[in-house]
Amino acid sequence: MRYFEVHTATYIGTDKHNLMNLAIRTSRPLLLGLLVISSLILACQSDSDEDAQILVSPQKGPFSVVVTTTGELQAKKSVRIYGPRSAGRFNIYQIKINSMEPEGTRLSKGDKVAELDRSELMGKISEQENALQKAQSQYTQVVLDTALDLSDNRDKIANLRFEMEQKLTEKEQSIYEAPSIQRQVQLQYDQAKRALDQALSNYQKRIAQSVAKVKEVEADLNQTKQRYRELQELMQEFTILAPEDGMLTYYREWRGKRKAGSTISSWNPVVATLPDLSEMISVTFVNEIDIQKIQEGMEVEIGLDAMADKQLKGTVTSVANIGEQRPGTDSKVFEVSIEVLQSDTTLRPSMTTSNEILVADRNEAMYIPLECLFAQDSISFVYAKDNSGLQKREVSVGLLNENDAEILAGLKMEDQVYLSLPADTSGIPFISLGQSDTHAPQAQL
Repeated sequence: MRYFEVHTATYIGTDKHNLMNLAIRTSRPLLLGLLVISSLILACQSDSDEDAQILVSPQKGPFSVVVTTTGELQAKKSVRIYGPRSAGRFNIYQIKINSMEPEGTRLSKGDKVAELDRSELMGKISEQENALQKAQSQYTQVVLDTALDLSDNRDKIANLRFEMEQKLTEKEQSIYEAPSIQRQVQLQYDQAKRALDQALSNYQKRIAQSVAKVKEVEADLNQTKQRYRELQELMQEFTILAPEDGMLTYYREWRGKRKAGSTISSWNPVVATLPDLSEMISVTFVNEIDIQKIQEGMEVEIGLDAMADKQLKGTVTSVANIGEQRPGTDSKVFEVSIEVLQSDTTLRPSMTTSNEILVADRNEAMYIPLECLFAQDSISFVYAKDNSGLQKREVSVGLLNENDAEILAGLKMEDQVYLSLPADTSGIPFISLGQSDTHAPQAQL
């Protein structure tokens, strides 16, 4: 029984080995054939993919050149809300905004917009109160001094008048005296009369002098009072009220929006604005490369980031002549204003816009991808393939946009053009426009 089991196992093992050898010998040609076929398919597929990637045909149809920029909506017209405009007269040049209503708040005329910091103004008012008290004291002192001085002068005049009357009496009584005595009495009377006349004349001058001095001090007092009243009125202006009905929009300056914590200056005391939402513009900035293409009156397609399904029509209304460098950019940009032609109640200031400025448009043109176009020594050319083989052809280029180039001459629709530089360009014939009789049709405006 054991012998039978060992013999059977040996027989089965030998049979398996023979069967495996037979299968390998039988399948080897088949596997070899499959490998060859697979290699051929992969090679063909690779060639097909390569051709599809690097060869394209010219396209024909509408062609447009568009400059795309990002902008921000602003009201074309707005009412500015000003802070104190006369603060500079009192040497207050910077005023902090303590509080302000939230941006976008609907305001009625007379509603409070903001409160300004009064600390510096209160110091000015305190100083002016002290100056006013001093001016009032000076005025009182001058009035009393002039009153006493004039009173002394009046007493002096009264004494002189009494003395002159005495001399007049002595003169009347001297008619019975000797001529020499009459002469002496007459001289004494004349002297008394002259003293009285001189005192009366000086008194009139003293009155005029006193009036002038009092007026001068009174003028200083009134000026101090006026300045104090103006400071009191200025304090009322530190509570900012809305001049009209509207939606509150924070004023934007180079440092950002003016809001609570910001400061306003005496030379630009704008606190906020009330925009007229019926007329809007999109303010955008175009780089120095594209600005030469932009002109007033060009049509614009305006999109809104907040409302992707909304498209608006616009037109370029102004193009800046001088560039500026915006924060976070290295190149110069030029400000361009685009008027929104439709009135839309959903539009709000500061909304982000995408602006597609139509620079040029063709109803029909032949064009190829920009990757197909090469240049050398101001000559534009492509690597084209037709029935005669690969050629290096000069082409006449028209408009260019971000993706394609308009071809005015040098190609025809059935040509195929390389998307990239061929691997081997040696020996490729160059065909200039003068040598080629293959021209694209002129573009139709």
